[in-house]
Amino acid sequence: MKWGYIRDIWEFGDTLEIEDKHTGRYGARGQKREKRKKATPEDIKRQNQWKRERDVRRKIKKNFSKGDYWMTITYKKGSRPTWEEMKEDIQWLIRTVRRRYQKHGQELKYIYRLGIGKRGGPHIHILVNRFATKETGTDMIFTECWTKGHINIRTLYDAGGYKELAEYITKPMEEWEPEGIKRYHPSRNLVTVEPKRKEMNRRNLVDKQGQVIYPKAPKGYYVDPDSVRMGKNPITGFYYRHYTLIKLDRRI
Repeated sequence: MKWGYIRDIWEFGDTLEIEDKHTGRYGARGQKREKRKKATPEDIKRQNQWKRERDVRRKIKKNFSKGDYWMTITYKKGSRPTWEEMKEDIQWLIRTVRRRYQKHGQELKYIYRLGIGKRGGPHIHILVNRFATKETGTDMIFTECWTKGHINIRTLYDAGGYKELAEYITKPMEEWEPEGIKRYHPSRNLVTVEPKRKEMNRRNLVDKQGQVIYPKAPKGYYVDPDSVRMGKNPITGFYYRHYTLIKLDRRI
């Protein structure tokens, strides 16, 4: 049986990420099949950046909580380490912190990114999972181990949340930063979420006027308006709709 469109669903506790899309294989009622267009360099660049942001956002959602730490690690005033020295410093710090975590039966998870400010100030951003005991905790361990400067610590929530952090972590390198350097480095123990796929029978993403229909939340959820992205793929000519559902808090 043919269906109107495909729905992929990613589950993250109190949120669901939805991607609805028509496919060339099954078609879409009311839409004329268009010739595939050749992607421009700008199209490819924009699509690749969107995919990076999406994939990192989902990794953060799956592996970190709002109370985990987003740290900005800086160097002492006047210190100007090379890019390679910065890389060696953060790798040493991670190894040292990981051993401290293991002593407390904890597993360190992280995503880090090196950075150089406009004025040349070197810094490292790192997202880590948080733990605490009566004797110590993540903040104490990092500040004790890092002796080359200062560490500013905020929670993931206070740093802007999943979306803003994903955008920052994956943003293109600045023009003054070295070329060919990886944007970000996730730990190998991060879990990846696979979507559940549904076949949406006898339905369409567009109305009679050819406009993409705004998503409707099922009972118990609401649509995050800032997450809604919908339109026509400029390459395939098919429509799409992406959005996030957030579970309602029954206590409010």
